[in-house]
Amino acid sequence: MSDPFLYDYPSPLEGYENLPPLPDELNEDGKSFKNPQTGVLSPSYEKFTSGVTNGRRGGFDIHIYYHHGSEFERNFARALWERIRREFPELRIYKFWDRPVGPHLVAMFEVNVFTPAQFGAFIPWLVINRGPLSALVHPNTEDGDELRDHSQRATWLGDRMPLDLRLLKVYMDKRKREQGQADGTKE
Repeated sequence: MSDPFLYDYPSPLEGYENLPPLPDELNEDGKSFKNPQTGVLSPSYEKFTSGVTNGRRGGFDIHIYYHHGSEFERNFARALWERIRREFPELRIYKFWDRPVGPHLVAMFEVNVFTPAQFGAFIPWLVINRGPLSALVHPNTEDGDELRDHSQRATWLGDRMPLDLRLLKVYMDKRKREQGQADGTKE
């Protein structure tokens, strides 16, 4: 779903046009470049980047998968679910699903993060502590494009798990029709 013909991509340099060239000077390690310091941190340290929701829904969903038929993975996932609830009580942690649900074709549970600080704390922790489990990390975007959020904008920890993206397409098409009817417009 990362076909460049499916989506528009604004330039990463939008808002940074016509600036002086970056220096070629290297840091003391002899490998990394010295960056010009502005004395101002990126707003992304405090608020998710433009386009990602910063509200009630949570900026990112993390779906943590396990194979229901594997007693080891199921027990590990249950223990991880409990540990996350105890160590990160400020996060939203959902039901432990022992079956596929929605577009997720493998048993899983979901965690929501609401701030860049929560994301910065939880994701590195999960990288180290997820054991044999895989996790899908995707944004919840303001445009509500769940199909794109679960595919092109998604990041995986561990092995990629199958998703039924057709369900998201059907849901998105239905929502567009309903919005068109509410607005009095037709597609």
